[in-house]
Parts: sequence; structure tokens; C-alpha cells
Amino acid sequence: MASTVSRCLSRGVFLPLQTLIQPKIPVRYLNLLEYQSKVLLDNHGVTVQRFRILDSHKDAAKASKSLNAAEYVVKAQILAGGRGKGHFDNGFKGGVHLTKDCEEVANLVEKMVGHKLVTKQTPKDGILVNKVMVAESVDILRETYFCILMDREYNGPVLIASPDGGVDIEEVAEKTPERLMTQPIDIYEGITDEMALKVADFLKFEGPLREKCAKEVKGVWNMFLNVDATQIEINPLIETPQGQVVAVDAKIQFDDNAEFRQKDIFAQEDFSENDPREVDAASHNLTYIGMDGNIGCLVNGAGLAMATMDIIKLHGGSPANFLDLGGGVQEHQVEHALRILTSDDSVKALFVNIFGGIVNTATIANGLVKVLRDRDINIPLVVRLEGTNVEEAKHILATSGCPIQSASDLDDGARKAVAAIS
Repeated sequence: MASTVSRCLSRGVFLPLQTLIQPKIPVRYLNLLEYQSKVLLDNHGVTVQRFRILDSHKDAAKASKSLNAAEYVVKAQILAGGRGKGHFDNGFKGGVHLTKDCEEVANLVEKMVGHKLVTKQTPKDGILVNKVMVAESVDILRETYFCILMDREYNGPVLIASPDGGVDIEEVAEKTPERLMTQPIDIYEGITDEMALKVADFLKFEGPLREKCAKEVKGVWNMFLNVDATQIEINPLIETPQGQVVAVDAKIQFDDNAEFRQKDIFAQEDFSENDPREVDAASHNLTYIGMDGNIGCLVNGAGLAMATMDIIKLHGGSPANFLDLGGGVQEHQVEHALRILTSDDSVKALFVNIFGGIVNTATIANGLVKVLRDRDINIPLVVRLEGTNVEEAKHILATSGCPIQSASDLDDGARKAVAAIS
């Protein structure tokens, strides 16, 4: 049981068949802020705390009063954990606070919005807080755990439940596996009333709460289907002294192959925390990863990227970044790739390392030549091409008159790129 849950929770993604038989196109992986996840849950009938979102302290008191709550929880909205124990660049401590005073809500929001919050999961300089969520604080009588995710072992969706919520579920699986329920879901039947009530019984919701819990379970399943999720984890799903079942916190992962069906959801992604170069690359179906060296790497495929960086290090160099063109690259994407790579002032040389399987290397060559003729790139450019249509590609480069150093193989290319700046 423990190993099954460990595999489920560590993977959390079931790869569709088309990803195995079609060219790999780099995609961005969607992360939503806490309040955005709560909106989705609420829209699908899952009970969440009432809340307001603020980007300024000006209307904070009025907004919190509209919740008519006995106590408020004020939470900075960033894509990082450990907010409660974090600190701001203005010296203010904590990204999560409780208060019963609406005026104090405004004071807390003012200290958070427009300032960087530093936690154990953020960069050392922190992440700028643009929004703060003010929610009604709920009394917690008991915490449970509920999750639906796609799992390869079952070749489909699985529900996982435990009466021990609010803690690391891996620890529950390891120490008390009997307190963990793992149930495959038939994709045609879905979660039936009988299955939902079985989950409620396992989570020890009794009396009227049993039906309420079953309703929440079915609501999560409906959302799972409707938003093309690969995982919805509710931790904790709580029981309140007032007899309510509430989803206090949720982690949601989406199938990025379904972006074309979920345009409204994907349009919510907040790019303010991302490296602008990564965002720029993603807008052209490219994948960019920045590092701290001085040799830029233009490759196709993550495996080749790793090998390229390793051999640059082997020859005494240091990769500044890599940009993955993917499998279906076009000439205009090569132009965008070089523009992004050379926008980094730390890049003193470029190593283009392409193995053309699906990619036509002549497309890469034409794209490189076009860029070099249209733009002034005043750093050494080393190119190693191999694979589909490589002889034509080499001819294009050789007759272009552009300042390109050709490499015979991976080792030769890395050696020349390092030598070019030594």
C-alpha cells in the first residue's frame, strides 16, 4: 500500500499515448495561485472558505467586513510554500496572519502588497507579492485527506483518502498504511454515490456530515473531469464544529496537452514570478533554462541538452543556459531562439548542437543563416549538426559566408566553444 501511494504522489501524471508517438513540443506547466484554485473548486460545487482578493490596502477593511466573519486569515499570494514562516524585504515577518480586526486586515495588506516575500522555497531575494487573499478563518474540529490523481500503475484515475489530514501523506503511508484508502476509478462509471459514501465512512464523517462529505467527493471528481486535471489534492478536508465539510487547501495539476480545451484556465497563469526569458521562449513553443556560465547552448531535446552541458564542463567551460528547440522547429523559431540566447550579456559564445531525427537540420541551418544576415551577433558561434538532411545543412552553412565555426562532432564542438572565449 505504501509503495503504491508513494508512486502515485511522486508521479501524479499519466502520460497520454500521443506523447509517446508524436514529436515532443516543449510546453509550460501551469501553476495557479491559491485563490485561483479556490475559485475553481467553488465553481464545481466544492465547499471552500469565503474570501476576497486584494491588490491594495485601500479597500481591505471594507472587503473583509463584507465576509462578516469572526476572524480573518490574511495570506500573501505567491507560488511558494512556507509563507507563514517567511519574511518581507521591509522587515515584516510572516506571509500568513490571523486577525479579528478589519482595520488590522488593511494594515497587514499594506505591509505585504508591493514587497518581496522570502521563504525557504523562494529565490534568496524573494518574490514580489501583488495580491493578498483575505478569507474567513474556519474552526477546525478534525482534518482529513482526499486526492484524485492519474496513476500509471492503474492506467487511469485513482482516489486516495485518509482520516489523517493536514500532514505529510507519505508519512501516513509509511507508518500507518491501514489508514490509507486507495481506490481505482472506472472512467466510465466515475465516482458513484456508493463509492463516495464509502470514502465518507473511511474518513469517519458521521450523521449529516456523511452525505456532505460524499457531495464534496463527487464535486472534486466532476472538477477533475471538467478541467482536465491530473491531480486534485485536498489537504486538509476538514470538519468544523458548525457541522460543515470544507476544503481548506488544494493542490491542482493540469494536463498541459489539454490547454486548447482549457483556455480560460491557462489564461489565468501569473508570469510575474517567471524569468522573462522563459516566458518569451514559451510563447514561441521553446524551452529556456538560465544558468550562471558564459556559453549559450542551442539544442533539441532535454537529453542532448544535458550531454551538451556536461561536455562543456568537461572541457573547462561553463554553460550560461540552454534553449531546447523541440521536435517540430521552424526557421522563425531558430531566430527567436538566438535572440533570446544573445539577450543575456553573460553569454560570450554560442554552441549550437543539433541531432536531427524528426528535425530537418537544413531547417536549422537556414534559420541560423537568416539570423546572422539580419542581425549583428558579435560573439563566436560554433555549430555541430548531425542527422536528417545533414549534408545539405552543412552545405548551407559552408556557402553562407557567415562567421560560423563548424564542428565535426559533440566533443569537437564543445572544445571549440570553450576555446573561443579562453
